[in-house]
Amino acid sequence: MIYDLPDTTVSQVAKKLVTVREEGGAVALGRVLTLVIACDSTPREEAIDAANDASREHPMRVIVLVTTPDGPTRLDAQIRVGGDAGASEVVVLHASGETARGTDGLITGLLLPDAPVVAWWPEDPPVQPGTDPLGRIAQRRITDTSTAPYTRDRLTALERTYMPGDTDLAWTRLTRWREQLAAVLDQPPYEPVTAVEVRGASTSPSTALLAAWLGMALELPVTWRYEDPAVWDHGIHSVRLSRPSGDILLERLDASVARLTQPGQPDHELLLPRRSLRECLAEELRRLDADRLYGRVLTDGWERLAPPVSSEAA
Repeated sequence: MIYDLPDTTVSQVAKKLVTVREEGGAVALGRVLTLVIACDSTPREEAIDAANDASREHPMRVIVLVTTPDGPTRLDAQIRVGGDAGASEVVVLHASGETARGTDGLITGLLLPDAPVVAWWPEDPPVQPGTDPLGRIAQRRITDTSTAPYTRDRLTALERTYMPGDTDLAWTRLTRWREQLAAVLDQPPYEPVTAVEVRGASTSPSTALLAAWLGMALELPVTWRYEDPAVWDHGIHSVRLSRPSGDILLERLDASVARLTQPGQPDHELLLPRRSLRECLAEELRRLDADRLYGRVLTDGWERLAPPVSSEAA
């Protein structure tokens, strides 16, 4: 169900939420957190849909804050509940003019009492999320460097401004790759890795973060290569780990399947699907403490990672 509140105030929105819950028999006691989605100009429906799906695992209040500094000073709101909000309640705030300049004040009156706050910028995050008005009231701050246009400078900027509680969905997309590589190295013959090569699209920050993680975990320099876009144009393509007995190669064949090649063993095809936005968001909401490993990869591993080279130089 959707309720529109044109030209309203935060106080009126809060009162309407109480009325909606009382009329529908819904309660806020089961909500475990407040998720604030910060957008410019228009709400990101893909992000709202992902939050609605994730709410089935993490019941929450979702506040979508859409700010337009230009235009008349005004606040329009929309409340979504029931089938239009999954297991959450969604409040969409459209703030323009002077109203758009006090973002933290807009949401303070709508936060669930005594519940953690997570801030998420699906696109165009602030220069320093941890000191942003929304970031200061949030325990976790989620960005996504995979949104276009991706440049190496975006990760460098996050590294320079990192604060505990920051995370990025480009890192979350690596979970299955990290699990698979760790499982391979946890099997005989337990030889040291002597060289590492990571290949992926030039538009993939996940490839860069995977290379930084491997370099830090294995304490080795990592060769990080851009693939020819005609060969591979999205995400991570392959990881090669060299050991005295031969090379281990984990190579994605398509969007769902990867092939694992190891010395003395038959090739194995593994299910390694690209993770959806909903899966990544749900994983991030499972932990509300600082992701210390991501912090180390971003501030230590990224600093030690050499610049990428084109696959043509291989």
